[in-house]
Amino acid sequence: MANINVPEVQITNDPFAAVRIPEYRNLMIGRFTFVMAMRMITTVVGWWIYQLTKDPLAIGLIGLSEVIPALSLALYSGHRVDIKDKRKLILQGISGYFMAALVLFSLSTETVQEFLHTRHITWFIYGVFFFTGMLRSFVGPCFTAMIATIVPKNLLQNATTWNQGMWLSASVTGHAVGGFLIALVGISNTLIVICGLISLSLIFLFQLKPKPPLVQHGAEKATWESIKEGLAFVFQTKALLAAMALDMFAVLFGGAVAMIPVFASDILKVGPKGFGWLNAATDIGAIIIVVILTLWPMKKAQGKKMLLAVAGFGTCIILFGLSKWFWLSFAVLVLAGILDGISVVVRGTVIQLLTPDHMRGRVSSVSGMFVLSSNELGQFESGVMSRLLGVIPSVIVGGCMTVAVVITTWFKAPSLRKFEY
Repeated sequence: MANINVPEVQITNDPFAAVRIPEYRNLMIGRFTFVMAMRMITTVVGWWIYQLTKDPLAIGLIGLSEVIPALSLALYSGHRVDIKDKRKLILQGISGYFMAALVLFSLSTETVQEFLHTRHITWFIYGVFFFTGMLRSFVGPCFTAMIATIVPKNLLQNATTWNQGMWLSASVTGHAVGGFLIALVGISNTLIVICGLISLSLIFLFQLKPKPPLVQHGAEKATWESIKEGLAFVFQTKALLAAMALDMFAVLFGGAVAMIPVFASDILKVGPKGFGWLNAATDIGAIIIVVILTLWPMKKAQGKKMLLAVAGFGTCIILFGLSKWFWLSFAVLVLAGILDGISVVVRGTVIQLLTPDHMRGRVSSVSGMFVLSSNELGQFESGVMSRLLGVIPSVIVGGCMTVAVVITTWFKAPSLRKFEY
C-alpha cells in the first residue's frame, strides 16, 4: 500500500481557521491549563521522589504505577467515551485530578512528614499516580474525540495541529515553571499553584456544550463487541498501526527525559532551575516545529519524513547521554523535541483523518495505549536500565535501540515509509 486513502476533504489553507471557533478555543484553553498542571506535577514529583530516595528506579516506578491502571482500563474507557457524554466524563475526570493534587499537597506538608516515614510518603505518591492512571484512561480519549465534534472535517488537520501545539506549549510551560517554582517557593507551594490551574481548567471546560454519543445505538452494543470493533479497525488500517507502533518503540527506548532529575542533580549539577530548563527542552523544540507545520504544513512524503525524524530523535538521545555540558545537553534535547514533534503531528493527523466519528473514543484509547506504553513504560524501563547499567550507559543504549527500531521499520513496514496524505 503506497498511500493512505484519506477521504476526499478540502483541507483549509487558513492557519487560524480552527481557533476562530469559540467552543474550540474553550477546549484548547481548558486543555492547556490542565496539561500545564499535569506537567508541573510530573516535574515536581520526579524531583521530589529522587530527593527522597536518591534512586533512579524510584522515578521509573512512578511511570509504572500510572501505566498499569491506564493500560488495564484503556479499551473499556474508549467504549465508554463513545457511548457517553464526553463533556461530563472530562469534567468528572479532571475533578478527580484536583483531588489527587490536594493529596500530594498534604503529603508535602511538614505536618504530615513529621508522622510518616520517607518510605511511606513514597508509596502514597505511587498510590496517587495509580489513581490518576485510571482517570487518564478516560480523560485522554475524551479530549481527542471531542475535536471532531466541534470543528468540521475540512478543519480537522488544522485543529489537530493546533491541538498538538497547545499541548506542547502547556507541556514546556509546565515543565519550566514547575522547576522554577520548586527553587523559588518549594514543593508544597508549587502544588497549591497546580490546584489553582486545575480549577481554571474546569471553568473553561464547563462552558463546552454537551457531547452525547454520535451513534445512539452504540450504547446498546455489548461492551466486548464494541471494544473488538475498535481494535479491528486499528489493526486493519496498516499505516495507522505502523505509525503507532513506531512511536511506541521509539519513545520506549528513547526515554532519556525520565532520567533528567538524575542528570540535573548529579551529572550536570545544575539544580532545580537547570532541571526545569532540561525538562522543558524537548517541548520547546516541539513547539518550534508545530508552529512551522501550522503555517507551512507538510505536503508530501510524510511517512518518510516521520521515519527520518525518529531516527534523528534517537541520535539526539545518544548525544544527550554522552554530554557533560549543560548547554550542549539542552541543545540536543531541543533538537530531539523538534524531530519528535514531526512524528507527533503526522500520527495525530492520520488518526483524525482516518477514524470514523462514532469510533473516535475507541481508536483514541488504542492510540493512548501505545502512547502510555512508550511514555510510562519507557520511564520504568529507563529506571530499571539505569539500575542495571548505570544512568549514562542506559541512555546511550536506549538511543541506539531507537535508531535500530527505525531501521527495522523502514524495511519491514513499506506502507509507512511510502504513505502520504
